[in-house]
Amino acid sequence: MASEPSTQSRVMFQATNKTEEPAHRKLGKLTVKYNRKDLQRRLDIEEWIDGQLHLLFDCEEEEIPELEIDIDELLELSDEGQRTRLHELLQECGKPKEDFINGLLYRIKGLRKMSGPLKK
Repeated sequence: MASEPSTQSRVMFQATNKTEEPAHRKLGKLTVKYNRKDLQRRLDIEEWIDGQLHLLFDCEEEEIPELEIDIDELLELSDEGQRTRLHELLQECGKPKEDFINGLLYRIKGLRKMSGPLKK
């Protein structure tokens, strides 16, 4: 009996949507749309907030109550409105929060709201 060469199955992938861009191209558009220094400053502030919340609530990240501090929302408010909003968000915290609030308000001064591209 003659042995036939084994036929291997081939899997072919057909692209259905060619308009999707690779992730690295999307990052490039983001840095063009927004100032890289502003993005880095915002990231630094968000990391600072995260660290401070761990200290305020004295617990691990999973145990922190559902809390979202939206920097853009704060930027839309007056100075007193920002302070009031932060007190509302942190009402469950038993520790003194005035230092955190003052530190955050100091850090967000000069930030721009990121709802659209920067104007040149």
